Amino acid sequence: MNISFTLNGASVSIDAPPATTLLDLLRDRLELRGTKEYCHSGVCGACTVIADGQAVSSCSLLAPQMEGKDILTIEGLTPEEGLHPIQQAFVDNFGLQCGYCTPGMILLTKALLDENPAPTREEVVRYMGGNICRCTGYAGILRSVQAAAAATHPPQ
Repeated sequence: MNISFTLNGASVSIDAPPATTLLDLLRDRLELRGTKEYCHSGVCGACTVIADGQAVSSCSLLAPQMEGKDILTIEGLTPEEGLHPIQQAFVDNFGLQCGYCTPGMILLTKALLDENPAPTREEVVRYMGGNICRCTGYAGILRSVQAAAAATHPPQ
């Protein structure tokens, strides 16, 4: 089955069996391995990408569902030089340790800040609650999200 969509700003047209997940398409066929595979059931958040502006679990979506959509992965967020301000906030505020959940956390942060540029701590906790991290204890992640909000949407 041929699927056409926008991936990180570029048009993509690719053949994939109908049962292929978006995660498998990204990692195995398109060789974008920043999107991580962990639970393969949509509950951990390691495979989070942004589809048409919404954070989604790529392991729980079939590739054909992406027809005509605009997909952003961690590779598409990263500028050619340096880091995106959200990525820099995670580095500066110890929002990562092993890094496995980090791409999903960063893309979830982007989706949150696109929706709500100045979230409260409680809103951050509620929004980020679906992504699991086994290393950081979440304090650094919460600081990172709040720092990213300040960096990407400074108060007027």
